[in-house]
Amino acid sequence: MDLREQVIAEIRKIYDPEIPVNIYELGLIYDVKVNESKAKIIMTLTTPNCPVAESLPQEVKDSAMQVEGIKEVDLDLVFEPPWEKSMMSEAAKLELNL
Repeated sequence: MDLREQVIAEIRKIYDPEIPVNIYELGLIYDVKVNESKAKIIMTLTTPNCPVAESLPQEVKDSAMQVEGIKEVDLDLVFEPPWEKSMMSEAAKLELNL
């Protein structure tokens, strides 16, 4: 498994506190790039007023730093495009009966 896949595997361990699906399957992670030992993650939240707006991005950064070989994580929290249910994976939609 390459470093990018390892970072994604770590992110998949993080669950939205209000929805029983991990944030990767929810579609909150827009992009993950790894260049040598630096990970660049672009993510969003279900809404800008999300109750975990302060803690979730830090949790994602901390999670990515758990991957051996990752020494730096640059995380961009964006709201364009806004998150919508269609961004969820099929597995997430099945889990939530959508």
